[in-house]
Amino acid sequence: MAALGKIRSKGAILIGIIGLGLFAFIAEEGVKSCEYLHNDKRQQVGEVLGENIGITEFQKMVDEYTEVVRQGQENLSEEQLTRVRDVVWNTYVQNKLIANEAAKLGLTVTDQELTNIFNEGTNPMLLQTPFVNRQTGRFDANSLKQFLASYKAQPNANPQMAAAYKYWTFTERTLRQQLLAQKYQSLLAHCFISNKVEAKMAYNDQNQESKIQLAAMPYSSISDSKVTYTDADLKAKYDEMKPRFRQFVESRDIKYVDIQVKASAKDVAALQKQFAGYAKELATTANPAEVVSNSSSLVSYLGIPVSKDAYPYDIAARLDSMAVGSTSAVINGQTDNTLNVIKLVSKQQLPDSVQFRRIDIMGANDAATKKTADSVYTALRGGADFEAIAKKYGQDGQKNWITTAQYQSAPSLDNDTKNFIESLNTMSANEIKKIDFAQGSVVIQVLDRRHMINKYVAAVIKKNIEFSRETYSAAYNKFSTFVSANQTAEDIVKNAKKDGYTVQERKDVTTTEHYLAGIHSTRDALKWVFEAKKGDVSQMYQCGDNDHLLVVVLDNIHKKGYRSLDDEQVKEMVKAEVLKDKKAEMLLAKLNGVKSVDAAKGKGAIVTEVNQITFAAPTFISATGASEPALSGAVAATVKGKFSAHPVKGNAGVYVFSVLDKTNRPGKFDEKLEQQKLRQRAMQYAGNFMNELYMKANVVDNRYLFF
Repeated sequence: MAALGKIRSKGAILIGIIGLGLFAFIAEEGVKSCEYLHNDKRQQVGEVLGENIGITEFQKMVDEYTEVVRQGQENLSEEQLTRVRDVVWNTYVQNKLIANEAAKLGLTVTDQELTNIFNEGTNPMLLQTPFVNRQTGRFDANSLKQFLASYKAQPNANPQMAAAYKYWTFTERTLRQQLLAQKYQSLLAHCFISNKVEAKMAYNDQNQESKIQLAAMPYSSISDSKVTYTDADLKAKYDEMKPRFRQFVESRDIKYVDIQVKASAKDVAALQKQFAGYAKELATTANPAEVVSNSSSLVSYLGIPVSKDAYPYDIAARLDSMAVGSTSAVINGQTDNTLNVIKLVSKQQLPDSVQFRRIDIMGANDAATKKTADSVYTALRGGADFEAIAKKYGQDGQKNWITTAQYQSAPSLDNDTKNFIESLNTMSANEIKKIDFAQGSVVIQVLDRRHMINKYVAAVIKKNIEFSRETYSAAYNKFSTFVSANQTAEDIVKNAKKDGYTVQERKDVTTTEHYLAGIHSTRDALKWVFEAKKGDVSQMYQCGDNDHLLVVVLDNIHKKGYRSLDDEQVKEMVKAEVLKDKKAEMLLAKLNGVKSVDAAKGKGAIVTEVNQITFAAPTFISATGASEPALSGAVAATVKGKFSAHPVKGNAGVYVFSVLDKTNRPGKFDEKLEQQKLRQRAMQYAGNFMNELYMKANVVDNRYLFF
């Protein structure tokens, strides 16, 4: 009992301890929950209509489209991958927006509609698939059915079939999405109609031309310093223009210092010395391929005649001025920052296109192969039917064309391939030749040779003028010292010039950009820009193609919504319009009471004659250097022989005029054609519907966090 009483006496303390324990437990779970939500958010590439898309799902779509784009080619470059991601993202957003609107309207694409398109076989997307009938040039639905049946029977039997199946599923899904978008756009298009009266007016607006004598008083004739305005004027104009200052995504302004490390004079001299050695080797060697290979040239040596197009532009431009067998001096390539040396091995006129047919021979051993090839060659030389012999060896002997472009861009060619191409280039029409390869033989017949062009064999050593490690270290240390010594935005701006650097500005950076300030490999810097606070200074970034050093200052943040009048850019735009309005008031007052063009000239106006003015298009006025739609409208409303009723306030000046003549362009009014034009024009105006849907969808683009 004593112990129980003691516990009771400590009850408040025990309750407090238990309460703290429960609070700690709840707080821990809350922290875990917040961390989970935060981490989940960091895995989101974006958001459309409140629906998130994660990095895994987005990357899967990118990988799928990458395979479609590559189609068996080499890996894509970083720039190509960036374009792929843009296409995937934009397509994803557009499909989400269209699907959302289509669902509200009850629009769908049925399987039967897709089947009808397959059976028709003319859709451009279908013609890019492997299921095209070569004879008809149309998509073959039966070929597709056979392929799908084979694949479903053995889905993992053949990697090529698996790749083709993925390509087809992508095509089918994309077709369905395109059809839905077409339905939506078609429905929208049918909302626009025209009538006979509107068509006739539109025709007249386009075809009635006026000739006027114009008196122009440009706003530029009044100095800005002579115009006075108040803050109230700016506020009133801002309220009038406010819709123009709506910002749909957050953007940020930056100041930055970027230096590109370049080769020093010492680096260039060392490379020049190296190239002098290359030139000497090329001039004396019997094996230019070895010299080019050892130099790590940017231009490979094929050793077969190719067209100028196979060489870089600066190299191609020199080939015709060189003698065969000669070696150039070392050439400084100003356009691509390279050093170059060229040896022209040969130059000859050869066909750009050759038609040929072939029979491949492969025997049990080399002796059997050569014996069979000799037999085939002798039979063909004796007049035997080429296709008949080809069929005897399980081949069709079909005619094929080969063009220079098909092989001249290859990075390298083996000796058998070189021998084969050289034979095709040099054989005459109807000539038959036997060629022995390392494995097997081939008998070929050239049937036709077309488009004779100059072809060249040139050994080219081209290398970038690159900086040395010593040069980069010196630039790095100097810039690093500058960044360390200037840790505030004010210091960066104040001291940059003194240290030999230039501060640059970039307005309205958004998350949709791939490279900060147009510099490669700046994703980390871009991420920093959208995490930093106004006035922050970044760390020093090594970026570009390992040749840039960068430091960034976050100068301003522009949130979604309407920019205020305090914004520097907004204020300048508003001020320009206020100045224009004030100058217009001054010029209108000056022209008050003017009844003729001559009277306006007496007030200082510039008088010119302007022809071919129509209501449908704004006329360009050379006196003010601007297009003036308001003037076109006023001229159309004034009858021939009359002076303008009121001065016209335009974009770049104030105008009065007299209408000298009105004529109609030759032609006949076609009511149906004009109505069709009006509908098409209306659809063009409505073509921004996707932008409207985009703005309302609250799209969030976080790709900059990942790519």
